[in-house]
Amino acid sequence: MSGKEPLLGALKVCILNFQESNSPYTDSCPHLQSFCEILEMILRKGLKQPVLGFKRKDYWHWLEQLPQQETHHSRTLLSMMIEKTSSCEKVLTAQGRGRYFLRLALNGKLLAVTVQQLIRTPRLLECYDPITSILSNEEFSEPFFSMMLVVTEMNFSLDLQNSSFLDESWQLPVCQTYETVPCRELGMVLRYLNGRIFIIEVLPKTQAEVDEVVLVGDVIDEINGSSLRNACNGQAGSVLQKLKGKPLSFRLIRWKWHDGGMYKPLLPYLKVLREKIPSFQLQHEHKPKEENEERSLQGGRLLYNLRYIGQANVGKYGGKEILDIGIPMVLDKRLPQQEILFDVKETEVIVQHKTTSKVLFRYSYTDISCVGRRLDSNNFFAFCSLASPDSPEDSTFDCLVFESNSEEESEEIIKRIAAGFKHTEWFV
Repeated sequence: MSGKEPLLGALKVCILNFQESNSPYTDSCPHLQSFCEILEMILRKGLKQPVLGFKRKDYWHWLEQLPQQETHHSRTLLSMMIEKTSSCEKVLTAQGRGRYFLRLALNGKLLAVTVQQLIRTPRLLECYDPITSILSNEEFSEPFFSMMLVVTEMNFSLDLQNSSFLDESWQLPVCQTYETVPCRELGMVLRYLNGRIFIIEVLPKTQAEVDEVVLVGDVIDEINGSSLRNACNGQAGSVLQKLKGKPLSFRLIRWKWHDGGMYKPLLPYLKVLREKIPSFQLQHEHKPKEENEERSLQGGRLLYNLRYIGQANVGKYGGKEILDIGIPMVLDKRLPQQEILFDVKETEVIVQHKTTSKVLFRYSYTDISCVGRRLDSNNFFAFCSLASPDSPEDSTFDCLVFESNSEEESEEIIKRIAAGFKHTEWFV
């Protein structure tokens, strides 16, 4: 083996491209995928394969043997990294584990150490053909190791949770976290397919539709940190049952990729879904609501454009019946109205001045005692909150009144707030 090695030249170009970009290098870096693909080809080139139909070997099979070559008993960073890779629930194949390890090594600046240990371990180098491989040829292994030293000095910040498709591809999906308040029914219909959980329907007028995050065709990857890779039928329901009454955090894998098209590794799954469920259709956008023109967009969230009417102290009782007294009490004051932006978040309600965006109020759901409206004032709604949350034993309740743009908008807001605490929505 002599002359130039094209893979080393391509790897050098990738490294130079990195150095022309801003660090830290994240998954959005345009050079990352090609760098990882070339690195993988180098690690595979000349790798000996068993004969007579035995299982093919991949570079992970020698990577996982590296801790056995240590001359001391202390756990090194490298051995800990290999152990973490072996225990990762989101990768199931040798290919996936090798790719997860490489991403872990980039974050931990340990690629050079890994290559050095391999080159210095004759027993592991025997896995490679000395004629065709790069790693067992000094002419090529030395410049390769030098490039790994350069990479070790670079700063990577890769999302290691985004690992569930490394078995299939270096192309990573778009992931998003969906946080929602405790509720009896989210409104997502799920389908299990080859260890993945697909959302095949979002029911109308449910929490999932109101929150406007989930799209039909997305995959549920985690619930509150519990991985659902390789999930069996009913596993998501079992996890949700254990979390009953608690805030929920879903990690979603989007069917839509960065360019707006379909995430390609999902194609085989979606083809099977269409065969099994002829009515199945990918959801491209959230269903439009009539009141959307009455909302503002801030940080990707839709906020309600409302009027803040005022507030009144209603004493030491904050039950739902007090709204029948509190709403007229505030309306009778005839205070100047304020144009506001009303944001119903996962754990709190935030009220901002519409013009200045200054936060006027923020109330966590634990401080809200009830929410509702009067039947004779359809566009007005109110909630009661602790006047002094730091000393609830001696505190009284304030009733805050708002005017919405329609009865339907009032009901939607009431339901969203009510889902955040134990009281049921109430109309008086």
